[in-house]
Amino acid sequence: MLWYKSWLDTRWRFLVALGLLMMSAAGIVLTYPRVLALLPLVAANDSGGALGQRIREAAALARDFRSYIWSQWFHGNARQEWTIVAALLGTGGLVAQGSRGALFTLSMPVSRNRLLAVRAAAGLGEMLVLALTAGLLLPLLAPAVGERYALGDAIVHALCLFAAGAVFFSLAFLLSTSFEDPWRPLLIALSVAAVIAMCEMVFRGLQPYSVFTVMSGDMYFRTGRLPWPGITASLAVSAAMFYVATINLARRDF
Repeated sequence: MLWYKSWLDTRWRFLVALGLLMMSAAGIVLTYPRVLALLPLVAANDSGGALGQRIREAAALARDFRSYIWSQWFHGNARQEWTIVAALLGTGGLVAQGSRGALFTLSMPVSRNRLLAVRAAAGLGEMLVLALTAGLLLPLLAPAVGERYALGDAIVHALCLFAAGAVFFSLAFLLSTSFEDPWRPLLIALSVAAVIAMCEMVFRGLQPYSVFTVMSGDMYFRTGRLPWPGITASLAVSAAMFYVATINLARRDF
């Protein structure tokens, strides 16, 4: 009953996110032949400056399909889209239901902690399905452009997306126990993400410790090793925010 209700509350967000992620991942894979065709033009371009250097670096990565997928998807579009999806799935919940007068769930003979735990587990389960589905689409579509992408790489990067994305999910989840509308938690969570991204750009030394670096699986791409410190830290921060969320909900008077 509780699991089914959690699914009903988030199903449209989940389905829209699934469609968005799959279309975006498919588009990056299927445009690879066009990217290869443009590489000679980049080689002939001798423009200097930081922009020219970034273009040449992107072109160098695009010569290899695995590097192209990482730079354009896991290090590019996926980080942005995944942050939005994670925050969106974390919004809503019991406080929003209470503010609309939908107190049936709260009147059930179940503790608030269990209600919160089921809602969190359902949202995280949806995130895991989304990450794996979008990731597994890459090796499935790669043969369509005459390339191969390792199944193991897709799974590892999907797990990195999930672990780091849980931070923004749990932040929106925590904020949803304080605000009665779904928009303020979403906007605050995305604002925090934007600040982190800006700090990463300004202070380059912080990049190895950024949640977005964990999300992109940068360490795994470059060294073949899982970013266990980043994954552990992300999950610990998420667990701490879930704990604070239970305290917030316990103190609320509906």
